[in-house]
Amino acid sequence: MRPSAWKLAVAILTGLVVASFLTTKTFEAEINVAAPPEEVWAVLMDTERYPEWNPTFVAVSPTYGPDIQVRSRVAKPNGSFIDMTTTVKTFVAHEELRQSGGLPGVLTYNHAWLLTPVDGGTHVRQVDVDRGAYLWFWDSSWIEPAYQRANEALAARVMALRD
Repeated sequence: MRPSAWKLAVAILTGLVVASFLTTKTFEAEINVAAPPEEVWAVLMDTERYPEWNPTFVAVSPTYGPDIQVRSRVAKPNGSFIDMTTTVKTFVAHEELRQSGGLPGVLTYNHAWLLTPVDGGTHVRQVDVDRGAYLWFWDSSWIEPAYQRANEALAARVMALRD
């Protein structure tokens, strides 16, 4: 290969690597739950019971905590699963749980549960920011509906425990 061809190949490869780190997609789902943040948080932290109520995050272990590495199994609508390992980055009881994982440049994910007190209960917001080249090929259209189903199931679980 001629030197100019090498330079072109390196420039193209460099551009693709930079683009992979800059490619971002954000997913969000929100719901209001008619219970205080402490009750919502208690359900989110009881990861052992997720299989009983959570249609999206069907298995999470161990229990969330600061700097804990967590294994999660996410159910896709087609019946298959995605197994992920994340590290808890932010853990503020009754307010915020942020975790991240993945392989930089390929796919990284930064997921948050955010709880905000509102009149009559708690505003729950899931935010997931993904980055990487995998986003160029991945059909992620199922993510927000899955997060919304998880939010609705969380609200139902909290209310069922109040009865």
